[in-house]
Amino acid sequence: MRLFRSLASVTAAVALVLSVSYEAMPHASVAAPATDVPRPFGAECRTRVDGSEVTAHCHNPYVDTDRVRLHIECARWWDLDTDSAPADAGPAETVRLTGRCWKEVRSVWVSHQNLGS
Repeated sequence: MRLFRSLASVTAAVALVLSVSYEAMPHASVAAPATDVPRPFGAECRTRVDGSEVTAHCHNPYVDTDRVRLHIECARWWDLDTDSAPADAGPAETVRLTGRCWKEVRSVWVSHQNLGS
């Protein structure tokens, strides 16, 4: 019986030392996120042409501010192409841009500029 008690206490002591030493061992660390990965950017813009008038609605779902401009190319050679004033679409904001030609519209597009970090 005496042998059993000493064997039990030795086994308990070894188990305690092994569990403590396992906790003290260095573990694999989690790598920090890469800083060179670009953050999502860019407002989603929907344009509508109604005759000679153009309207664009741009919604920015991201954190960085997006400076948007509406560009209109007119169909007639004598009709002046136009660019709207820049508008800042902040996080979760929607901006409206408008413009027009005297006659028909040939093409419309929106340019983006990242004003974030």
